[in-house]
Order: sequence, then structure tokens, then C-alpha cells
Amino acid sequence: MAKAGLTAKYRPQTFKEIVGQDFIKKILSRASRQDKPANAYLFSGTRGVGKTTTARIMAKAINCHNGPDFEPCNQCPHCAQITRGVFPDVIEIDAASHTGVDNVRKLREDAAYMPMSGRYKVMIIDEAHMLSNAAFNALLKTLEEPPKHCVFIMATTAPEKFPPTVVSRCQHYVFKMIGREKLAEHLKTVLDREEVEYDPEAVSLIALRGAGSVRDSMSILGQVMAFGADRIESASVREVLGLAGHEVYAGFFQAILNKDLVEIHSGLNNILGQGLDISFFLQEFASCWRNLFLLSQSGKEAGKILGLPPEELEYWHDLAGRIPAPLIHAGWQMVIEERKSILKSHEPSLALELLFFNLAYLPELLPVGEFNATPPAAQGKARTYGAAQGKAQAYPASDSAQKTVSGHEPVPDPKAPDGKCADAEAVPDKDNRDWPGFIKFIKKKLGPDDSLLRMLGNCESTLKGNVLCLVCKQEFIFDTIQKNGRSRILTELAGQYFGPDTKVEFVNNSVDNDPSFKDRALNHPVVKRIINDFDAKVVGISKTNL
Repeated sequence: MAKAGLTAKYRPQTFKEIVGQDFIKKILSRASRQDKPANAYLFSGTRGVGKTTTARIMAKAINCHNGPDFEPCNQCPHCAQITRGVFPDVIEIDAASHTGVDNVRKLREDAAYMPMSGRYKVMIIDEAHMLSNAAFNALLKTLEEPPKHCVFIMATTAPEKFPPTVVSRCQHYVFKMIGREKLAEHLKTVLDREEVEYDPEAVSLIALRGAGSVRDSMSILGQVMAFGADRIESASVREVLGLAGHEVYAGFFQAILNKDLVEIHSGLNNILGQGLDISFFLQEFASCWRNLFLLSQSGKEAGKILGLPPEELEYWHDLAGRIPAPLIHAGWQMVIEERKSILKSHEPSLALELLFFNLAYLPELLPVGEFNATPPAAQGKARTYGAAQGKAQAYPASDSAQKTVSGHEPVPDPKAPDGKCADAEAVPDKDNRDWPGFIKFIKKKLGPDDSLLRMLGNCESTLKGNVLCLVCKQEFIFDTIQKNGRSRILTELAGQYFGPDTKVEFVNNSVDNDPSFKDRALNHPVVKRIINDFDAKVVGISKTNL
């Protein structure tokens, strides 16, 4: 049999063979054994999880010539005919091509007749959410009071499109997505029966790509087997499906830590040039951030649930120790949130590049404490990891290894061991300390182009005792200067310059905080005359010295 027919070849023929869905199998099997099926069933769930297959097995179980029993025998003429799809008492229609009310009326007429061979007439309606409102209305009465010899089974991927009146007349069972481990076990069983050798990591990768769907996983397995290799390896799976390997993600993380935008750009061009699946690339990239977060919080104990090879686990554990947990969490959240917008973007390559550039400069935005890109045990030497093509990649310490994640140099303790200010040479005598001197001090500490320094240029200050009061002239400055750790940095710098007990208070003196000022300005006679004479428009209101 052709490899493309794996799904049909290994379609379950009994409840026991269905992958997962244990709760549903137990209920339906018991109903079959007791010969008490419900009038109508509604099976819902994502694609490829066994809804239609379960409906067919249910039809066999309640019509089995050797039944009733927990399972169909698959030996009698009834079971054989239902399996081939030629049993006269099992009618299966695709609602996508039978949406009209006339199709449902014909179904109702067929349901009224007694079964020709079996005990029950079974009406299986696949993709039932495609039925029109008129068709649903025509079906209502029959669902509520069907003939005793008739069972309706509706399968759908969109139960929310069903009228509540229809759902209330059915036994509704939700089919869950199949877990990765169960999918992998099923695929291994198929490969063993096909006598094909395989790498467990490759099978796990196929199960991951199947995303909870047995049918999708079997289809992917068929593609990989058609590749013609004697043994299924993870490398061949990635080649067939267009998936990136571990070394690709390791390279991206190092480029992000080093803020190497050129390397990021080259790496993205490389994966796009290879035609890799962007959706799955981002899915695995988000998983890398998840792995880092778990390892940063639980150490190597998290390896029990990650299922990574020892060499990869060691690498990610080492990397997790070099990045603060808040930064990892923020990066993980950013990738998940941006994935959908990237896939819908008219320029997905540019949107993808923007995401990676943002991740590289995310430390400039987050006040998550000290950010050391090099672990203490590895300072002064590069970390190597085997790359593809047998080459070794070196991961040197980042240039920003001694910077905080907020983008500023670490602010030293105001009190040095000798009791003096840590930067005493940059601080004048106490009587000569003023606001202009404080600005010069900050410029020396943070650099002339620092964003905090530019914001302070739009503020006025007063020093009363140990309280430094900053008066912000713009609403934006008032809000921004207190975010992303800037207020903490400013307080530490003020403590170094004015004294360790100095506190910083912020005052909003913007126009937006003074509505009466706006009214007075707009109603001023000169302003009104200019507007009337020149047909002018007010584009902004700001305060000068008050």
C-alpha cells in the first residue's frame, strides 16, 4: 500500500484502538453493550482527533450481528459492510455539500423507515456546523423525538455555530487534542508495524508538528517515509517539513544577547531563504523561551518535563543562568503575542525582523536588575557548542555584560566601605551641590545621550531638606520618567550626589493637568481675535515660566 494511505490503513476499527478520548470511549462502549444509544450525539473538537471515526465505530457496535457488546466484532457481515461504507442502514453525509433544507428533509424521510438489516438506522452528519439555519430548524423536531430505531451523530469543529436548541437535544462530547506523548507512541506503533527504523527524537518532532491531531501526524509521517530514507532521522524530518534545528535557535539567542543586529538579520535571511515554516519556527522559538524560564526557576529538575537531549539541556540550563527571569518571561510573552500578527502581516519578513530587534533591545526597557551575559564560571572564555556541518560556534561574553537590563550602568552603592561617597571626586562640597551640578553628575554617570538625562531637561527642581522635588512640564515626561526603573535609578543617583537620605518626589505641572489653564488660554481675547481674523486653528498649548 502507498505510504500516502497510512491514515486510512491504520484507521481504528474498535473503541480500544482510538488514540486518547478514554472518557468518551467508555461511555459509548457501555451504551453499546447495554443496547441503549442516545437519540442524538454531538461530537466536537479540532480536526483529526477521531470524531468521524468514533461515529463509524459506534454505528458498527450498535448494529453488530454478534452484539450487543462493548466492541464491534469486525467479523460479521454488518461490521464488514459498515467498514466498507456500503451498509444500507448507515447514512453518512457531508454537511458542507448538503447545507440546504431539502437535504435535511430527505434525511428525515429516510429516518422514518425501519432498518433493512441492522437494529438501528444511523445518520452521521460530518461538518454539521455548515448546515443552514433553515436546515437546523427542519432537523429540530426529529432530533427531539426521533424514531426509536434511529440514531443521529453529528460531528463538527465549530460547536459555537450550532443553535442552542440543537445542542440541548444532543449528548455533547468534546474530543480533546491528543497529547504529544500519546501521539508519539501511536506513531512508533505504526512504524513498528511498517518495519521502519526510526530515531525517537524524530518521532517526537513529528508528534509536536502534528499539534494534537492524529490525522495531521499520520500525514506528516507519510511524507517523511516517502522521503525514501532507510531510517527516519530528526535531520530528515526537519528537511522535509522545513524546520529549524537547535543550533539555529542557539545562534539567535547569542546574537540577541550580544545585540548583534547584523547577525540577526543574516540568520533570518538564511531561514527565510531555506523556506522554513515561519509559524512553526516561532512556535519552537517560544518553546525555547519557555524552557529557559522553567530552567531558570527550577534548575535541572525542569529537565524531567522538557524531554531535551542531555547536551541541549546543558546548553539551555547554562543560558538560563545568564539571563534574568523577568527578561525571559517578557521575551516569552512577546514572542507569543507577536506570532499571530506576524503571520497575518503583509510583510511577515519585516515583522519577524522587528520582533527579533525588539528582543535584542528588550533589556533597555525592563528594570529587572543586574544583567550579566557571562556566567561566573565561564568569564574570560567562550562557550562552544557544536553547530551543523560539524563546525563549532563560539559564544563570547556580551559587550553589555556589565550593564543592567534597564540599559544603564550599575549604580554603585552610595556608601563605599570607607563611609565616603563611591564617586567622591565627581561630587562637590555639600554647600555647592545644586541642580546644574546634579545634571553634570548624571551626564558623567550615564552618558550625554541617555534618555533619562533628556527627560530631566524638561523638569525644574527644588531641594528642601532631604526631598528633591521634580516639576515635570509635560504629561508624557511625568509618566515616562517613573517607568522602566528610571525613578529607582534617579533616586540612587540623587542619594550619591545630595546624600544617602535624599528622596525624590514628582509633580505634574503640565497643561493636561491644569484644565483651567486651557480654558483661560482659549478664551483669551487676543487668541480669539487671531482665530477669527485668520481662520486659525490651535494645535497646542504649553506653559512657559509661571
